[in-house]
Amino acid sequence: MKKKIWFGLIFLVTVSFVSICFVLQGCSGNEQHQHAAKSEYYCPMHPQVISDHKGSCPICDMDLVKKDVESSASSLNEAKSQHKLLFYRNPMNPAITSPVPMKDSMGMDYVPVYEESQTVLAGVAINNSKQQLIGVKKDIVKKRCLTVEIFTVGKVAYDPDLYVAQEEYLQAVKTAAATQHSALVSIQEQSAQLLVSAERKLLLLGMSKSEVDALKNSGAAQENLYLPSHSGQTWVYIPVYEYEIGLIKEGQNVLIDAVAYPGDIFNGTITALTPILDSESRSVRVRVQVDDKDGKLKPEMFVNAKILIDLGEKLAIPQEAVMDSGMRKIVYVVLDNHFTPVEVTLGPKAGEFYEVRSGLTEGQEIVTSGNFLIDAESKLKGAL
Repeated sequence: MKKKIWFGLIFLVTVSFVSICFVLQGCSGNEQHQHAAKSEYYCPMHPQVISDHKGSCPICDMDLVKKDVESSASSLNEAKSQHKLLFYRNPMNPAITSPVPMKDSMGMDYVPVYEESQTVLAGVAINNSKQQLIGVKKDIVKKRCLTVEIFTVGKVAYDPDLYVAQEEYLQAVKTAAATQHSALVSIQEQSAQLLVSAERKLLLLGMSKSEVDALKNSGAAQENLYLPSHSGQTWVYIPVYEYEIGLIKEGQNVLIDAVAYPGDIFNGTITALTPILDSESRSVRVRVQVDDKDGKLKPEMFVNAKILIDLGEKLAIPQEAVMDSGMRKIVYVVLDNHFTPVEVTLGPKAGEFYEVRSGLTEGQEIVTSGNFLIDAESKLKGAL
């Protein structure tokens, strides 16, 4: 009887010990599983490449970077609990949305977008060590003195048609003056209409109203339109493309040089712009009056032209800071290691800088290098 009791006690102790071992082993396995779930690795250049262990990207051979899945999941769960789900957004193209969960062409899950999610999930936080790894550089938004340089190629004017039009205009002026006191009203009206038509033709050929008035006062057509100039001044025609027209106006300085005279610089001034845009080249013809005392420039001679436009002191950022998607321009603003994408409106490019019209304020810190990797990180986390 005592032996049976002892055997029973030993059996119970053994079963209890084995059960405890299984429980402890299960807990240890869960902890390992949770620890493994916390670590996920991805390629900063190709966010679609994801792995559960260290390695390199099969596309660019770049080392995979560790991602904290648990923290991302907790922030996402917090957003779910506080905000209403609106739709799902393509992680690589925010313009593409879906009312239901789905994957894109690369197999990446669409990112859920919640009500007021722009203030909850905007931007991405990157620590200092990771910033060093991806080569992040920063700069301050500030005012700079900007100068735009426009380079173009033109030629010395050979325009006999304009010369003939000037002669016709001068003849119309003389006829109108001669018939001003005519007894026949019809002759006065015809002469006045002829003068208006001749003046309109000059305007269409590119002369300004002030130049037409100067021509009328001088009483002589400009022979330098078809012959080498002996007056010390020459006309040069240069094309200015459509996207640069807004920067051009009469009176601006132009620097001219010709292949025939290396090292010689001729100073010119813009006197008029053709009022009609060339539909094929998408440009307007600008006429420049050039100082040429020695008569070096010959009709039809090709020249290089540089127009310097002083924009003054403007709020500006380096061109490297701008990410242009074609539809919008994005700049990453930095605040306490938190990178937030901001859409900006830019003015003309001046050297290595862009004028900022809206979106940024003076003193803000922005990213000038490494912004593509930050953009990849943001898209991976659904920040954009």
